[in-house]
Amino acid sequence: MPKNDRIFVAGHRGMVGSAIVRTLQAHGYANLVTRTRGELDFVQQADVRTFFAKERIDQVYMAAAKVGGIFANNAYPAEFIYQNLMVEANLIHEAWRAGVKRLLFLGSSCIYPRMAAQPMTENMLMTGVLEPTNEPYAIAKIAGIKLCESYNRQYGTDYRSVMPTNLYGPGDNYHSENSHVIPGLIRRFHEAKQNAAPQVLIWGSGAQMREFLYVDDMAEACLHVMELDPDTYANAQPMLSHINIGTGEDLSIRDLAKTIGEVVGYQGQIAFDSTKPDGAPRKLMDVRRMKSLGWRPQVALHEGLALAYADFLASMRR
Repeated sequence: MPKNDRIFVAGHRGMVGSAIVRTLQAHGYANLVTRTRGELDFVQQADVRTFFAKERIDQVYMAAAKVGGIFANNAYPAEFIYQNLMVEANLIHEAWRAGVKRLLFLGSSCIYPRMAAQPMTENMLMTGVLEPTNEPYAIAKIAGIKLCESYNRQYGTDYRSVMPTNLYGPGDNYHSENSHVIPGLIRRFHEAKQNAAPQVLIWGSGAQMREFLYVDDMAEACLHVMELDPDTYANAQPMLSHINIGTGEDLSIRDLAKTIGEVVGYQGQIAFDSTKPDGAPRKLMDVRRMKSLGWRPQVALHEGLALAYADFLASMRR
């Protein structure tokens, strides 16, 4: 792709968006365009239309989304489905109106059925019932995939979709209630260590299996996909409109908690509250298509968790 293309990274302040910005800059893409939510609310279609008309964007990375863990998805289902649907519809439609050449939509592994066969291949989309705890968010993400697919079919655009597994790393949300599992556990173990708490109690049985990918690895994968010529991208996923991104390896939440406790240096006990929901029993991505395109993750889980904990400590000092 031309290094002087004007590239808009939507959601550049979030964990995913900031990683994409770092990666683009590291690869020599310097003509980046960003907007904070205060400068441009993606839910407002007229504002998004004005932005694209003025900025003459060549490429878009759609990292803007309302995200959260089980608690947040359960507590705010209307916000999760409405805001994500509006952001996707406005960005994709107005990008098309403005003649944007290439766009990348980022989805989530929750798009696949709750009881999907493991590992989950791309063609399992819409083949079963979704996980109830995050169904509104998942439906919005499925809609984003179908928006890209539909605009490609009708208008001949080159809008691509990737489905990352669970992400973590620098810039994550460490909120005590609205965070995902890794940042939430990092905070809880750190606070338990600081307070010399004898026990950390974790939601669920701990038996559920999850896959995790360091966010800078994800950003490298996104750039890899965007730099593919159209024929290579199409041939990598015939009859499909998205590609999975992950490690192809998972572990139990119980083992994850133990590892995070070791990284943080917590010496107490770890207990699990099985009266709380587990979510889907397992979510492992089939990443053979991505690997066939020459991409591999570089950051192992223990190394990535250490980097994430360092980022958490830095965020506490800011």
